[in-house]
Amino acid sequence: MRDFNRVIRYLAYVLELLVLFMLQETPGLLPAIFGVRPVLIFPAAITIAMFEEEIPAIAFGVVGGLFCDFGLSGVMGFHALILAALCYFVSILSRVYLQVNIVTAVITGIWTIGLTICAQWFFLYYFSYSMPEYAFVHHYLPKYFYTMIFVPLVYLLNRGLSQAVRTQEN
Repeated sequence: MRDFNRVIRYLAYVLELLVLFMLQETPGLLPAIFGVRPVLIFPAAITIAMFEEEIPAIAFGVVGGLFCDFGLSGVMGFHALILAALCYFVSILSRVYLQVNIVTAVITGIWTIGLTICAQWFFLYYFSYSMPEYAFVHHYLPKYFYTMIFVPLVYLLNRGLSQAVRTQEN
């Protein structure tokens, strides 16, 4: 029964990532603020990692990263690699050092999503185009702040999914 509940939880997480990917990629569904749309996959992968062990956290980081690679321009596997490493690190931190709550989710989102968006800018824009400072201030920073708005919402969704299935296990 425990393995069945784990499979149900994992399928719910995959469905969540798929729905969030469709929401972020559907033109006109989420309004563009300062010309950017949020990347909903980033907070989803990070908050899933807060509730799961290391190996599933890596798997969901890779799945979320591949969704981002399909939707965003760049090198295939770039976001998968970054999110897999960050999700592994977040999973270990939340198991050993952090008490998982909405405050730690927001603080974790601040630095993980910041690292991901800065890595996007540095590796995918900085070396290839002119005026990287302008792009960072006018594209990447608004994307960061717009994405951060969704961290508490996605955290509450994932906490609900995690608790609903885990209470059935007991």
